[in-house]
Amino acid sequence: MMSSEITFQDFQKLDMCIGRVMEVQRVENAEKLYKVQVDIGRERLYQTVTSLVDYYAAEELMNKEVVVLTNLKPAKMRGELSEIMLLCAETEDSSICKLLKAEETMKPGTPVC
Repeated sequence: MMSSEITFQDFQKLDMCIGRVMEVQRVENAEKLYKVQVDIGRERLYQTVTSLVDYYAAEELMNKEVVVLTNLKPAKMRGELSEIMLLCAETEDSSICKLLKAEETMKPGTPVC
């Protein structure tokens, strides 16, 4: 799926970095959602709500290195605050969804550019 073009200045507005999953919990009354606490190299953990239940067991996500979009406007999902977004690659039919990561282990907070 191709979307509309953006300028380099638009791309520069995206704040992406390496994160490490520190905690994972199922969201109550939600079949496909996890509440995930992520270390992004800042003074506290950041929370996201993500629909990865069909693709990863909670134990698989623990300590996983991920690529994170950090400046997405926070939103509430099923009453839980989602402050960041974990970036994934997903097939068109949604049969496969894989979290993006760096080729080598990187420190949380390392910029992605």
